[in-house]
Amino acid sequence: MTFAATIESVRQHQIPDWYHDAKFGIFIHWGLYSVPGWAPLSGDISQTIKELGPEYWFASNSYAEWYLNSMKFENGPTRKYHDATYGPDFAYEDFAPHFNEAVKNWNPEDMAALFQRAGARYTVLTTKHHDGFTLWPSAHPCPTRPGYQASRDVTGELSSAVRARGLRMGLYYSGGLDWAVSEARVENLRDVWGTIVQTPEFVAYSTAHWRELIDRYQPSIMWNDIGAPWAMDLPELFAYYYNQVPDGVINDRFGQTMPVMKENGGIEGHPVGVHYDYVTPEYASFETRQTQKWETTRGIGHSFGYNRDEGDDQLLALPALVHLFVDIVSKNGNLLLNVGPMADGTIPANQRERLEEFGRWLDVNGEGMFGTRPWSTAESETTDGLGVRFTTQGEAVYATLLGTPGERKISIVGLGANLNTSCQLLGQASVLPWQQDGDNLTITLPEQLPDSPAHSLKLMAVSVP
Repeated sequence: MTFAATIESVRQHQIPDWYHDAKFGIFIHWGLYSVPGWAPLSGDISQTIKELGPEYWFASNSYAEWYLNSMKFENGPTRKYHDATYGPDFAYEDFAPHFNEAVKNWNPEDMAALFQRAGARYTVLTTKHHDGFTLWPSAHPCPTRPGYQASRDVTGELSSAVRARGLRMGLYYSGGLDWAVSEARVENLRDVWGTIVQTPEFVAYSTAHWRELIDRYQPSIMWNDIGAPWAMDLPELFAYYYNQVPDGVINDRFGQTMPVMKENGGIEGHPVGVHYDYVTPEYASFETRQTQKWETTRGIGHSFGYNRDEGDDQLLALPALVHLFVDIVSKNGNLLLNVGPMADGTIPANQRERLEEFGRWLDVNGEGMFGTRPWSTAESETTDGLGVRFTTQGEAVYATLLGTPGERKISIVGLGANLNTSCQLLGQASVLPWQQDGDNLTITLPEQLPDSPAHSLKLMAVSVP
């Protein structure tokens, strides 16, 4: 299908199966902010905004990638850290030569190999964050800061490395905010959209960047952030992309007006006239199964960019990560989990360990996640109160227990069986005994369950009574 440059035409695009099947991707926030690699430990954005308000969060921003904006709060923690560490006369752009020296040591194959071990099916790289620094050699350089780009083609080298490992490559671009062009301080949620650059020059600049990224790197995902200028011709850009990458997908963050902010810090609703393939709650999730495809994005800790002060206490523990992922998949979502490399591309040891632990869990239980679709019901529990999440693929239904049962026999509430029903624990070949107890299915588990934060059961011929 050839797409025309109209909103009606691009809305005919269908989400490809690969994105439904993928379930797990890795986000990479990496740029000049990775040199200082610091932010206050103020907590997850959704929780902090809900409890303390957006003004507090922006002044004490836990997102290390917002370092440049956070520096502008004269009495804020980031300004105090910056002055004490680098001196008050050290400008943010002075980090550029330090980043370019450090990135000489980066090995993209090592990074891609880690993502593959983690079980990821796609990767999304921040090609330009809000600070305006680009991670590819653009023919459209920053108009205010000469040489304001990476000395290596990070975007191209990583694209080649991850594709060689069988992963899809997506590209992030800050479509509305560019602090190298507009230096206005963002103090609250309204400022986020109120400081989107609206000049004709910036419209041409950002449009040229997107087209350049499409032409050079053929990204499987256009992952935009913080909207787009009012005058940007989005239908034309989307049609150009789909005609170049027919199985590509576009996220929901090209909105040209401010969306409604929910109490938990998430975004509700999308501006009329904007097209998207899927929605992207941030540090938030849905409580029920969704018909619209969605993707939760969050850091392993409280920040997307590297924060040298984040220790194990700030990172998601493996059980919490696994349970979050299983819940998201059961409700028609994907998880885009972020890593924040240091300036030289090294992923901090505690983040690396978490990815490898998660990959080992997926090695055993991935059959119940990858390639699946939501079942007729997303969740239940055992009669002992242990959470259960469901997915399906072909004739199989997968019931994943969110934890390890205290007893060998478990009864899953509201699950029906018949003479053809069979049950197997993923990772083990034996068939498990079962019996129907009213509206519940009772299953006898192996005597020795593996040490795991969640256990997936493969069920054949079951139903909701």
